[in-house]
Amino acid sequence: MRPELTGFTNVQKLSPTIIVDLRYATTHNFTHQIIYDFTTAIVRTGTAQKLANASQALAKQGYRLKIWDAYRPVSAQKRLFDVYPDPEFVAKPNPNFSHQKGVTLDLTLTDLTGHECTMPTAFDDFSPSAHRDAPRTVAQDHYYQILNTAMCNAGFIGYENEWWDYRDADMDSYQPLAANPNDY
Repeated sequence: MRPELTGFTNVQKLSPTIIVDLRYATTHNFTHQIIYDFTTAIVRTGTAQKLANASQALAKQGYRLKIWDAYRPVSAQKRLFDVYPDPEFVAKPNPNFSHQKGVTLDLTLTDLTGHECTMPTAFDDFSPSAHRDAPRTVAQDHYYQILNTAMCNAGFIGYENEWWDYRDADMDSYQPLAANPNDY
């Protein structure tokens, strides 16, 4: 991995049209607790560049991305796992995994005004309906396919149990790295 891609970047610096609504910075999440104290969505620079490409492709179709979660410190992951210790949906704290490494995003699709499109479930719905292979209505499938195609074409892979979870396909190339979200 090229060194200039391994640092962290504020996703809105590369794609200002992305909406950031970090749910774990609020009580509007499944824990009903504030999990971390920052509101800037950061990810690895290479991941942010891929996200900007997906955002640009979606803009051409009349859509925007809305991020619910990005880099998540290990301490925040521990809090989530303490509340919901089910590794199928909440990973055990590990600085070399997913959100904690800064290579995973939880997001959805909106129209150009920021109104969320109809998707399979709400964010952090841990029911079988959140699985990528779950049955969907025609409208849910339409918007899911638009989001999924843009994200996969940009270099992401989706987590099978959460339609909103996208991981950088090059995630194994990144080493754990401490980051302070307030620096971005």
